[in-house]
Amino acid sequence: MTQLPLWVALPASMLIMFAGLLAAIGCFGLVRLDSFFARMHPPTMGTTLGAGCLLVASMTISTALRGQPVVHELLITLFIVCTAPVNAMLLIRAARYRSERKAATAENEAAPAEADGERRRDT
Repeated sequence: MTQLPLWVALPASMLIMFAGLLAAIGCFGLVRLDSFFARMHPPTMGTTLGAGCLLVASMTISTALRGQPVVHELLITLFIVCTAPVNAMLLIRAARYRSERKAATAENEAAPAEADGERRRDT
């Protein structure tokens, strides 16, 4: 394997470290935040931006090693950028629907109990 020039190795290594930092921040945010809705943002950020940094680093290294532009990673970036936010949005919608349904069920169960209490006071 040929050695990478310094002008390729430094930016690529910085991008890889930044991607790892974003993934760590996403993990800490997932563990630290309280509600499901708050937990959705950090992993999505880590996935989208972290993967983007890794793919740019991969493009840089591959281009330097081959001596010609390598842009296959742009398709991967496009798919990640398109699918990660949609995936997060669908998960949030499902969680919102579930919490609304849970609240409606709790409200319906509480309503007959209140009605029984009112009837008992009337008699």
